[in-house]
Amino acid sequence: MQKKDFSKFIFTLFLTFSLIGIQKADAFPIYAQQAYENPREANGRIVCANCHLAQKPTEYEAPQAVLPDSVFETVVKIPYDLTQKQVLGNGQKGGLNVGAVVILPEGFKLAPKTRLEEDLKQKTKGVYITPYSPTKENILVVGPISGDKYQEIIFPILSPDPSKDKNVFFAKYSIYVGANRGRGQLYPTGEKTNNNVFTAISSGKIQEIKTGEKLTEISIASASGDIKTQSIPRSTINCEGKSNCSTRSTINN
Repeated sequence: MQKKDFSKFIFTLFLTFSLIGIQKADAFPIYAQQAYENPREANGRIVCANCHLAQKPTEYEAPQAVLPDSVFETVVKIPYDLTQKQVLGNGQKGGLNVGAVVILPEGFKLAPKTRLEEDLKQKTKGVYITPYSPTKENILVVGPISGDKYQEIIFPILSPDPSKDKNVFFAKYSIYVGANRGRGQLYPTGEKTNNNVFTAISSGKIQEIKTGEKLTEISIASASGDIKTQSIPRSTINCEGKSNCSTRSTINN
Protein backbone atom coordinates (compact mmCIF):
# COMPACT_ATOMS: atom_id res chain seq x y z
CA MET A 1 0.00 0.00 0.00
CA GLN A 2 2.79 2.39 0.83
CA LYS A 3 4.53 1.65 -2.49
CA LYS A 4 1.34 2.45 -4.46
CA ASP A 5 0.86 5.81 -2.73
CA PHE A 6 4.51 6.75 -3.31
CA SER A 7 4.27 5.98 -7.06
CA LYS A 8 1.20 8.20 -7.37
CA PHE A 9 3.07 11.03 -5.64
CA ILE A 10 5.98 10.76 -8.08
CA PHE A 11 3.60 10.97 -11.04
CA THR A 12 1.81 14.12 -9.90
CA LEU A 13 5.10 15.74 -8.96
CA PHE A 14 6.68 15.46 -12.38
CA LEU A 15 3.73 15.91 -14.75
CA THR A 16 3.86 19.70 -14.59
CA PHE A 17 3.45 22.59 -16.99
CA SER A 18 6.20 25.11 -17.47
CA LEU A 19 4.59 28.32 -18.67
CA ILE A 20 7.65 29.70 -20.41
CA GLY A 21 7.63 31.43 -23.73
CA ILE A 22 4.02 32.64 -23.71
CA GLN A 23 3.66 34.69 -26.87
CA LYS A 24 1.98 38.04 -27.42
CA ALA A 25 -0.06 37.61 -30.56
CA ASP A 26 -3.30 38.66 -32.15
CA ALA A 27 -5.28 36.85 -34.84
CA PHE A 28 -8.46 35.14 -35.93
CA PRO A 29 -7.55 31.43 -35.87
CA ILE A 30 -9.26 30.51 -39.16
CA TYR A 31 -6.66 32.43 -41.18
CA ALA A 32 -3.79 30.60 -39.49
CA GLN A 33 -5.50 27.24 -40.01
CA GLN A 34 -5.81 27.88 -43.73
CA ALA A 35 -2.26 29.09 -44.23
CA TYR A 36 -0.02 27.21 -41.76
CA GLU A 37 0.35 23.54 -40.88
CA ASN A 38 1.70 24.54 -37.47
CA PRO A 39 0.80 27.90 -35.85
CA ARG A 40 4.12 28.13 -33.99
CA GLU A 41 7.15 28.98 -36.08
CA ALA A 42 10.64 27.59 -35.47
CA ASN A 43 11.69 30.78 -33.67
CA GLY A 44 8.76 30.49 -31.24
CA ARG A 45 6.65 33.20 -32.87
CA ILE A 46 2.94 32.39 -33.18
CA VAL A 47 1.86 33.03 -36.77
CA CYS A 48 -1.21 35.03 -35.74
CA ALA A 49 1.14 37.97 -35.22
CA ASN A 50 1.81 38.09 -38.96
CA CYS A 51 -1.56 39.77 -39.53
CA HIS A 52 -2.16 41.40 -36.13
CA LEU A 53 0.74 43.79 -35.73
CA ALA A 54 -0.09 45.31 -32.35
CA GLN A 55 0.98 43.62 -29.12
CA LYS A 56 -1.03 43.36 -25.92
CA PRO A 57 -0.41 41.17 -22.86
CA THR A 58 -2.28 37.87 -22.59
CA GLU A 59 -2.67 35.98 -19.33
CA TYR A 60 -2.82 32.21 -19.00
CA GLU A 61 -3.62 29.99 -16.03
CA ALA A 62 -3.01 26.23 -15.73
CA PRO A 63 -2.51 23.81 -12.82
CA GLN A 64 1.03 23.05 -11.76
CA ALA A 65 0.44 19.29 -11.87
CA VAL A 66 -2.24 16.93 -13.17
CA LEU A 67 -3.00 13.21 -12.98
CA PRO A 68 -3.06 10.93 -16.02
CA ASP A 69 -6.29 10.50 -17.98
CA SER A 70 -7.93 13.36 -16.09
CA VAL A 71 -9.86 16.46 -17.10
CA PHE A 72 -8.63 19.86 -15.97
CA GLU A 73 -9.31 23.44 -17.02
CA THR A 74 -7.00 26.16 -18.26
CA VAL A 75 -7.93 29.81 -18.67
CA VAL A 76 -6.85 32.36 -21.29
CA LYS A 77 -7.48 35.93 -20.16
CA ILE A 78 -7.75 38.66 -22.81
CA PRO A 79 -8.21 41.96 -20.97
CA TYR A 80 -9.00 45.22 -22.78
CA ASP A 81 -11.06 48.39 -22.37
CA LEU A 82 -14.65 47.41 -23.20
CA THR A 83 -15.43 50.96 -24.33
CA GLN A 84 -13.08 50.55 -27.31
CA LYS A 85 -14.63 50.07 -30.76
CA GLN A 86 -13.17 48.80 -34.00
CA VAL A 87 -13.84 49.38 -37.69
CA LEU A 88 -15.70 46.35 -38.97
CA GLY A 89 -15.31 44.79 -42.39
CA ASN A 90 -18.36 46.73 -43.64
CA GLY A 91 -16.89 50.05 -42.52
CA GLN A 92 -19.12 50.48 -39.49
CA LYS A 93 -17.92 50.67 -35.89
CA GLY A 94 -18.61 47.81 -33.48
CA GLY A 95 -17.37 45.89 -30.49
CA LEU A 96 -14.19 43.84 -30.51
CA ASN A 97 -14.12 40.11 -31.07
CA VAL A 98 -11.54 37.88 -29.41
CA GLY A 99 -9.86 34.59 -30.27
CA ALA A 100 -7.12 32.38 -28.91
CA VAL A 101 -4.81 29.47 -29.70
CA VAL A 102 -3.39 27.12 -27.05
CA ILE A 103 -0.50 24.82 -27.99
CA LEU A 104 -0.38 21.88 -25.58
CA PRO A 105 2.21 19.09 -25.31
CA GLU A 106 1.73 16.06 -27.55
CA GLY A 107 -0.90 13.70 -26.15
CA PHE A 108 -2.98 16.39 -24.47
CA LYS A 109 -6.22 17.31 -26.20
CA LEU A 110 -9.65 18.89 -25.85
CA ALA A 111 -11.71 16.99 -23.29
CA PRO A 112 -14.81 15.31 -24.76
CA LYS A 113 -18.15 16.56 -23.45
CA THR A 114 -18.86 13.14 -21.97
CA ARG A 115 -15.93 13.64 -19.57
CA LEU A 116 -16.96 17.11 -18.38
CA GLU A 117 -18.53 17.67 -14.99
CA GLU A 118 -21.65 19.80 -14.90
CA ASP A 119 -19.94 22.95 -13.60
CA LEU A 120 -17.32 22.79 -16.39
CA LYS A 121 -20.07 22.29 -18.97
CA GLN A 122 -21.69 25.51 -17.78
CA LYS A 123 -18.40 27.41 -17.84
CA THR A 124 -17.72 26.44 -21.46
CA LYS A 125 -21.31 26.73 -22.71
CA GLY A 126 -21.56 28.71 -25.96
CA VAL A 127 -17.79 28.59 -26.63
CA TYR A 128 -16.85 26.50 -29.66
CA ILE A 129 -13.30 25.21 -29.22
CA THR A 130 -11.80 22.98 -31.91
CA PRO A 131 -8.51 21.20 -32.64
CA TYR A 132 -6.24 23.13 -35.01
CA SER A 133 -6.38 20.26 -37.52
CA PRO A 134 -7.10 16.51 -37.58
CA THR A 135 -3.38 15.83 -37.05
CA LYS A 136 -2.86 18.55 -34.42
CA GLU A 137 -5.28 17.60 -31.64
CA ASN A 138 -2.95 19.09 -29.04
CA ILE A 139 -3.41 22.57 -30.55
CA LEU A 140 -6.74 24.21 -29.74
CA VAL A 141 -8.31 27.30 -31.30
CA VAL A 142 -11.37 29.40 -30.58
CA GLY A 143 -12.89 32.51 -32.11
CA PRO A 144 -13.83 34.95 -33.22
CA ILE A 145 -16.29 35.34 -30.34
CA SER A 146 -17.70 38.38 -28.56
CA GLY A 147 -15.09 40.16 -26.46
CA ASP A 148 -17.85 41.74 -24.37
CA LYS A 149 -18.82 38.28 -23.08
CA TYR A 150 -15.57 36.35 -23.24
CA GLN A 151 -12.58 38.18 -21.83
CA GLU A 152 -11.79 34.89 -20.10
CA ILE A 153 -11.95 31.69 -22.15
CA ILE A 154 -11.88 28.32 -20.39
CA PHE A 155 -10.33 25.35 -22.18
CA PRO A 156 -11.25 21.88 -20.82
CA ILE A 157 -8.23 19.62 -21.33
CA LEU A 158 -7.84 15.84 -21.15
CA SER A 159 -4.41 14.63 -20.05
CA PRO A 160 -2.91 11.50 -21.65
CA ASP A 161 -2.43 8.16 -19.95
CA PRO A 162 1.20 6.95 -20.11
CA SER A 163 0.09 3.39 -19.43
CA LYS A 164 -1.79 3.42 -22.75
CA ASP A 165 0.41 5.77 -24.78
CA LYS A 166 4.11 4.89 -24.65
CA ASN A 167 5.04 8.21 -26.31
CA VAL A 168 3.92 10.14 -23.20
CA PHE A 169 6.28 10.51 -20.25
CA PHE A 170 6.15 12.00 -16.76
CA ALA A 171 7.95 15.29 -17.29
CA LYS A 172 7.71 19.06 -17.38
CA TYR A 173 6.00 20.50 -20.44
CA SER A 174 5.68 23.93 -22.02
CA ILE A 175 2.40 25.51 -23.09
CA TYR A 176 2.31 28.31 -25.68
CA VAL A 177 -0.58 30.74 -25.96
CA GLY A 178 -1.61 33.47 -28.38
CA ALA A 179 -4.72 35.63 -28.17
CA ASN A 180 -6.34 38.43 -30.15
CA ARG A 181 -8.44 41.49 -29.59
CA GLY A 182 -10.27 42.78 -32.65
CA ARG A 183 -9.38 42.66 -36.30
CA GLY A 184 -5.87 42.53 -37.71
CA GLN A 185 -4.04 45.13 -39.75
CA LEU A 186 -3.22 42.76 -42.62
CA TYR A 187 -4.91 39.99 -44.55
CA PRO A 188 -2.94 36.76 -45.13
CA THR A 189 -2.31 38.01 -48.68
CA GLY A 190 -0.39 40.98 -47.28
CA GLU A 191 -3.04 43.55 -48.18
CA LYS A 192 -4.09 46.07 -45.57
CA THR A 193 -7.46 45.74 -43.87
CA ASN A 194 -9.51 48.84 -43.17
CA ASN A 195 -8.21 48.72 -39.59
CA ASN A 196 -5.37 51.05 -40.56
CA VAL A 197 -4.35 54.62 -41.23
CA PHE A 198 -3.96 55.12 -44.99
CA THR A 199 -1.56 57.71 -46.39
CA ALA A 200 -2.77 59.57 -49.47
CA ILE A 201 -0.80 58.94 -52.67
CA SER A 202 -0.72 62.67 -53.40
CA SER A 203 -1.25 66.01 -51.69
CA GLY A 204 -4.30 67.95 -52.85
CA LYS A 205 -8.05 67.94 -52.34
CA ILE A 206 -10.50 65.08 -52.47
CA GLN A 207 -12.81 65.60 -55.43
CA GLU A 208 -14.93 62.47 -55.28
CA ILE A 209 -15.52 59.41 -53.15
CA LYS A 210 -17.14 56.30 -54.57
CA THR A 211 -18.03 53.60 -52.09
CA GLY A 212 -18.23 50.08 -53.42
CA GLU A 213 -19.10 46.82 -51.73
CA LYS A 214 -15.52 46.20 -50.56
CA LEU A 215 -13.43 49.20 -51.66
CA THR A 216 -13.72 52.98 -51.43
CA GLU A 217 -12.34 54.82 -54.47
CA ILE A 218 -11.01 58.33 -53.80
CA SER A 219 -10.23 60.89 -56.51
CA ILE A 220 -7.60 63.46 -55.49
CA ALA A 221 -6.95 66.70 -57.39
CA SER A 222 -3.28 67.64 -57.08
CA ALA A 223 -1.94 71.20 -57.18
CA SER A 224 -1.10 70.77 -60.89
CA GLY A 225 -4.68 69.81 -61.69
CA ASP A 226 -4.01 66.12 -62.23
CA ILE A 227 -6.62 63.71 -60.89
CA LYS A 228 -5.22 60.69 -59.11
CA THR A 229 -7.32 57.78 -57.91
CA GLN A 230 -6.66 55.73 -54.80
CA SER A 231 -8.57 52.65 -53.61
CA ILE A 232 -8.72 51.70 -49.94
CA PRO A 233 -10.80 49.13 -48.04
CA ARG A 234 -14.31 50.35 -47.33
CA SER A 235 -14.28 52.76 -44.44
CA THR A 236 -16.27 55.41 -42.64
CA ILE A 237 -14.55 58.52 -44.02
CA ASN A 238 -16.81 61.21 -45.44
CA CYS A 239 -15.17 64.18 -47.14
CA GLU A 240 -17.63 64.69 -50.00
CA GLY A 241 -18.58 68.29 -50.48
CA LYS A 242 -15.88 69.58 -48.16
CA SER A 243 -13.50 71.94 -49.91
CA ASN A 244 -11.04 71.79 -47.00
CA CYS A 245 -10.85 68.00 -46.88
CA SER A 246 -7.13 67.87 -47.62
CA THR A 247 -5.05 64.76 -48.07
CA ARG A 248 -1.77 66.32 -47.06
CA SER A 249 -1.48 64.14 -43.97
CA THR A 250 -3.38 60.86 -43.87
CA ILE A 251 -6.72 59.43 -44.74
CA ASN A 252 -8.24 58.01 -41.58
CA ASN A 253 -10.76 55.20 -41.50
